[in-house]
Amino acid sequence: MPLRNRVTPLGDLVAEPGRGLVYGNRGCLHDDRGRIRRRYAGKRWIACRLRFRGWHREPLVRPGRFTELFFLDESTAFAAGHRPCALCRREDYDRFGEIWRSLHPGETGAGAIDAQLHAERVEPRTRGHRLNEAALADVPDGAFVLHDGVPFLVLGTELLRWSTAGYVERLDRTAPRRTTLVTPPSLVEVLRAGWDPLVPLVHPSAVPDRLDPV
Repeated sequence: MPLRNRVTPLGDLVAEPGRGLVYGNRGCLHDDRGRIRRRYAGKRWIACRLRFRGWHREPLVRPGRFTELFFLDESTAFAAGHRPCALCRREDYDRFGEIWRSLHPGETGAGAIDAQLHAERVEPRTRGHRLNEAALADVPDGAFVLHDGVPFLVLGTELLRWSTAGYVERLDRTAPRRTTLVTPPSLVEVLRAGWDPLVPLVHPSAVPDRLDPV
């Protein structure tokens, strides 16, 4: 039976056999039997490389250890509110830090970044994913928005519907309108700055000729 450790753009955990292209964690979320018991444990939500120094990560969800999470791509990890790991993605982390300091002068270090992101990604009352309003035309590539309650990736002139297996349809995004923004505001600005990570920013299924038009 698949583990419930695939992350959606809204930060929810779902059971899915595929692992996606980005790995990460947000603390120990499971009990001794591997069942997910909490949405997060702490404010340090990171996105990592699938492979690093030959480390072997199996078996997964071991008792008392952090819960291994998997994302379709970096855009999905950003939407859920995760930032680059300082260990396995040091180059990305340093570049992320440079952009962050331009957005939040005086906020330095992982602790400050994590505290700000936690405030942006978690709705205090419900502890669910925090959403914001934005003009669709102003949303940069790589960010996620909701369309009819479903997460869509913004890419060029299109909106691409997310699924655990990849992007499965496309819609036109050129009509001016307000939209519901899924990606936390600071991570939207990182994307706007031209974010180009070591891990895949978008899944290969985002290539237009691999999607079925609607």
